[in-house]
Amino acid sequence: MVTKKTVVLAGTGISSVAVGLAAWARVRKAQAKLAANKTRLNETLPVHSAWWRDYAKTEGDLLYVAIGDSAAQGIGASAPKNSYVGVIADHVHAVTGRSVQVANLSVSGATVSLAVADQLPRFSSYSPDLVTVAIGANDIAAFDPELFSTGIRTVFAALPNDAIVADLPYFFFPWNEKKVAVANRILREAAAERGLTVVPLHESMRRQGLRGIFTQFAEDLFHPNDHGYRVWASAFLPAVTTLVKKRFPRQSTGATTQATVPETQSDAQSGSQADAQPDAASDPASV
Repeated sequence: MVTKKTVVLAGTGISSVAVGLAAWARVRKAQAKLAANKTRLNETLPVHSAWWRDYAKTEGDLLYVAIGDSAAQGIGASAPKNSYVGVIADHVHAVTGRSVQVANLSVSGATVSLAVADQLPRFSSYSPDLVTVAIGANDIAAFDPELFSTGIRTVFAALPNDAIVADLPYFFFPWNEKKVAVANRILREAAAERGLTVVPLHESMRRQGLRGIFTQFAEDLFHPNDHGYRVWASAFLPAVTTLVKKRFPRQSTGATTQATVPETQSDAQSGSQADAQPDAASDPASV
């Protein structure tokens, strides 16, 4: 016998199933969107790499060499020049009044061992005025403390004494942060052995709190956006400023103008749109 209570319970069950299916559909839609965003950013890898190769041909009064991974390449930024490397280069020009040539040796996806194999051989051919290193974040997924220790010490052994290195970034999630803590302890010990300056990238990101999750990342929820790259740069800038002010006092007269950076395709398109629509607001730069 079907009672009113039975009908109510059946209706409640159907409603619960419907809500569950709708929630699952939203999750699947979000996952598909995230996958598409990751694919789109992956397609920018050769674009950014080519941009930095072209930019390296622009001569300057000072030579800045960067060792790193996709963060140095600026993946996730609105333009390659908005990576932390680009922000640092512009800052050095502003502080010293001298033009800056940038040799960005970074490779997207690089681990410490890959940097040893690929970036260090190229680094040996330069005589840089400024060196920054931010490497190791890609080691965390399959973290091997012994392998990391050997690799980071090999990287640091190849650096000049005034090179500026960053500790690993803040990963937000506890299961990754445990490994990051070990990696950063190893990194700081290795840097101390060489007397290298370590800048607090991890703390600079951590101070942003939960707000950082929503404001620092690009659409793939992994790489920084323009704001995130400015946070990265902020960890480097005090040490960079101290170094370049000491070594390269600002030129009071006849200062060299910083070379114009090459346009990306998106830059050129933005310029065309601005010419056609002079009142249109420009997009904010990514970190």
